[in-house]
Amino acid sequence: MEYFVIGDEDTVLGFSLVGVSGIAASSSDEVKAAWDKALEDKAHGVIIITQDAADRIRETVDRYLFSESFPLVVEIPARGGGKSPDLRELVNQAIGVSI
Repeated sequence: MEYFVIGDEDTVLGFSLVGVSGIAASSSDEVKAAWDKALEDKAHGVIIITQDAADRIRETVDRYLFSESFPLVVEIPARGGGKSPDLRELVNQAIGVSI
């Protein structure tokens, strides 16, 4: 199982230093193309995507985040920070019930 990263140039460069392939993307079209490229290779078991990139294709990312299908999607904070949702928020979104 391989990892694949989608995000800004610095994030992709950083992950490439440890052997993770990826694509730098900044526009919605670039992020969508990178996402499709990541899904083409069935060896990509984990897609790491920055929060900024994920927000550009949120509906697509959420479909994978809240399903049991592969690949596993890991959303990381964008360069310079960013607010990641807490566990309660993620559960509320996944099951549609406020806890």
